[in-house]
Amino acid sequence: MSERRNARRYDLSLPVMIRISSAAADVRMAGLRKGETLDISTRGMYFIIEQDLQTGSELDITLTLPSEITHGSEVFVRAAGKVVRVDPRSEARNMRLGVAAVIERYDIVRGEDSPKLN
Repeated sequence: MSERRNARRYDLSLPVMIRISSAAADVRMAGLRKGETLDISTRGMYFIIEQDLQTGSELDITLTLPSEITHGSEVFVRAAGKVVRVDPRSEARNMRLGVAAVIERYDIVRGEDSPKLN
């Protein structure tokens, strides 16, 4: 299999907040979901989440790059993306999903004005 990625991918474990875009969400899938990234690039990301997501779902993605990674202030990243693959994962008696998403656009804000993720 040949490598199809055009952007460098970084192995980063960061908390991520996912919301199904309101235009595409149905009542069952509405709401904010917490996950954790496994890797990320400027064009895509792979994250783990417990709640169900469907291929093709449009996402609003929020994460914070901590100062230890940026070597300065925290960097707040808000992105819009789309689910391209969902992988069932069995981890320590929990069924979770690995989700590959393409990032279609993103905004970056540096400094103390960044909202905090809990």
